[in-house]
Amino acid sequence: MKYSLTATLWNGVEERGSSTLDWHVDGLDGVIDTVRAGDAGTGIRMPGGDADYSIIPGLIDTHVHLVGNAAATPADFLTWPLTTRPEEQTLHGLAHAVEAMRGGVTTVRDLAADDIQFSLRRAIDAGVVTGPRMLAYGVVNMTAGHSDLFIPPAFALRKPVADGPDACRALVRHWARSGTDGIKIPVSGGVLSVGDKSAWRNYTRAEIAAIVDEAHAFGMLVAAHAHTEAGIQVALDEGIDSIEHGTLMTAEQAAAIAAKGITVAPTLLINERIAAGENGVSAAQSEKAQELVVNRNRLMRVAADSGVDFVLGTDANGHHVKFGDQMEEVRLMAAIFGWSAERVLRAATSRAAAAIGRASTLGMLAEGRPADFLVMRGRPWRNIDDLRLENLVAVVSRGRLVGGSLPA
Repeated sequence: MKYSLTATLWNGVEERGSSTLDWHVDGLDGVIDTVRAGDAGTGIRMPGGDADYSIIPGLIDTHVHLVGNAAATPADFLTWPLTTRPEEQTLHGLAHAVEAMRGGVTTVRDLAADDIQFSLRRAIDAGVVTGPRMLAYGVVNMTAGHSDLFIPPAFALRKPVADGPDACRALVRHWARSGTDGIKIPVSGGVLSVGDKSAWRNYTRAEIAAIVDEAHAFGMLVAAHAHTEAGIQVALDEGIDSIEHGTLMTAEQAAAIAAKGITVAPTLLINERIAAGENGVSAAQSEKAQELVVNRNRLMRVAADSGVDFVLGTDANGHHVKFGDQMEEVRLMAAIFGWSAERVLRAATSRAAAAIGRASTLGMLAEGRPADFLVMRGRPWRNIDDLRLENLVAVVSRGRLVGGSLPA
């Protein structure tokens, strides 16, 4: 099937004016054929004309956690995964993925994946179920590390951990065999993990070096969870590919990150909400977040001014940040970094695609690229306040309408 849609178009880098987007759907995917000057042909034209509507690439969230309670009935964030069967967790993860997609996010990267997320990604890619494009990264973490401390000590069904360089290499190989797209490694403590401190060291340099070396040998990117100056530094020194959070990066580290071209997912909303004590977080969790965010905005503005490549990464989990809050995160990025609307929209599209190793395929609307795009009211690349769910008219993923509506 072939389709055409005419409206004002922003391609992921720049405005192209009134344009007609031609695409076709062949099998499981949709591909853009041409992007040309707008015409009055037989394709879809939005009511009110080009002045009212625009086309932009689908958003890319580089840091999510799909598996969590998606039901209308509230559940405790920490205990729900311990009392819910894996088969059921997969269905909740699918519900979150669909919610993200209908909210304008056509690609997500899950950074705490195991067989549940790998299975979900394969089902989406095979067309068994409908969902956004999905990448899933396996976690390599130490005993008593950030990821391990989500599970109580006496609970028998634990996620795998690795201690020592050889064990770390073995766990990378395990995830590679299971079908992971990449590796995530905590190099500092976290906020929501129980009994944890963000300042705690996670892994020795020898262990981190082994993980990075083994992952790169498989051609996989490594994302490092790092809040603190010490964690960020060891991640930089050992050659990781992206930094998740980066909350307390110094001006010197920001300059090094910019020079190396490393992307940073700042996860702003979630830390603000935890610091404010929202969504039933504990006093200890709120206190940890408060310690991190007190100087965060000032430090991140300095980093943005230094050229750090911040990209959209929300840490959305369906509890503290919903799969529909991504546009709010983008607007907050613009406010904190002092970026123009166009610069921050690139961070959520073309730059986010580069962060996940998909710069040549995703995040831009051009001939031969996937037909993943949004129809919006307004011009969000001129006025970022236009990037709101209430202005979202339609979501097209893999060439098919998956959210909202278009004229017949």
